[in-house]
Amino acid sequence: MNMCFTGMFTVECILKIAAFGVRNFFKDAWNTFDFITVIGSIVDALVIEFGERFSSMPSGGQLGEKKENFINVGFLRLFRAARLIKLLRQGYTIRILLWTFVQSFKALPYVCLLIAMLFFIYAIIGMQVFGNIALDADTSITKHNNFQSFIQGLMLLFRCATGEAWPNIMLSCVKGRPCDAKAGKQDGGCGSNIAYAYFVSFIFFCSFLMLNLFVAVIMDNFDYLTRDSSILGAHHLDEFVRIWAEYDPNATGKIHYTEMYDMLKNMDPPLGFGNKCPNRLAYKKLIRMNMPVDVDLKVNFTTTLFALIRENLNIKVRRASERNQANEELRDTIRSIWPLQAKKMLDLLIPRNEEIGRGKMTVGKIYVCLLILESWRTTRFGQIESAGQVSFSLITVEKYKKKWKTLVIFFYSNKGTSVLHSYSIRFIID
Repeated sequence: MNMCFTGMFTVECILKIAAFGVRNFFKDAWNTFDFITVIGSIVDALVIEFGERFSSMPSGGQLGEKKENFINVGFLRLFRAARLIKLLRQGYTIRILLWTFVQSFKALPYVCLLIAMLFFIYAIIGMQVFGNIALDADTSITKHNNFQSFIQGLMLLFRCATGEAWPNIMLSCVKGRPCDAKAGKQDGGCGSNIAYAYFVSFIFFCSFLMLNLFVAVIMDNFDYLTRDSSILGAHHLDEFVRIWAEYDPNATGKIHYTEMYDMLKNMDPPLGFGNKCPNRLAYKKLIRMNMPVDVDLKVNFTTTLFALIRENLNIKVRRASERNQANEELRDTIRSIWPLQAKKMLDLLIPRNEEIGRGKMTVGKIYVCLLILESWRTTRFGQIESAGQVSFSLITVEKYKKKWKTLVIFFYSNKGTSVLHSYSIRFIID
């Protein structure tokens, strides 16, 4: 059974390396973990196979005598159990729980510090009050369980915090216990009735309050991360990559802008739009995102992902007239925080103004036209027009390397649509 699963994981690892390439394969931490697990499993299988043969060989010419294994590699069997860790990245709910646990580490050090202070105070008090009690194997105060030193006191308190026979330890510290020979006190004069209040208060503070703070911190983070669906997390990136792969099975890093729209509609918020998102609202978000499209009318993976994050977190999102300035400010910020990564990724994260300016086709220009056209259709056929003369003018959208037909958009002067349409037209002209 072990050989069978080892072979399956080995074939999977080889296929991944062949598909992604060596460099891209090891960029993912999970792939690196899988590779180490596979290597460890292979070594484990080989050692078990050849180690048994080596140990079965006769030693010193005597047939009945066997050699011991030439090396103890029992720890390699841990790689078998490590395969189960791969399940953590399979389920969406499991990834949320894992991310919640990781986020909880930010607050757990403060809880640990509070518990350490409690242990420190009670250990010092225990040394002063119960440190002279004689060690007796028939009681709970033994050479491994006493207050004669600070370290031993901490170990005893930790045992009490787990709830292991703490009443017996308390009764072994009450007044009238024999004293240690080094204490210089008369026999029967050690211990104190303060032990009742000492141990009961420690168990109350530690077991019922302090240790429960761990659970409280984790539950608070879980509730915070699951209550508000607008919070972006690492698991949303995995979801985006998974859905993008469905539209880009060849891993080209680009998809058509219409497929991008369908993808965002099928992706739940906060990263996507969701199936229930109205088209007009989705168009407005895409106008603000304004990713450039290439000659094949495709958008880039990195550009789309960063535009979605920027839109959802409202990072330097301003009006159309101030967009270029906001882009430059954000580019400068990224350069200052990640100078090395910015040299390679900056133009993908935030396209230059020349790539989205006049004469260049972008997603924003495409969907602003669709937004105006849908507004015209709604006003013309779906709503009652207000009284008065309706005037309109014709606006043509630039031809993009002969792939675009001339689109006629009607601009109404009716109240309620003029502001939206005039903004959209300025966006097209800019």
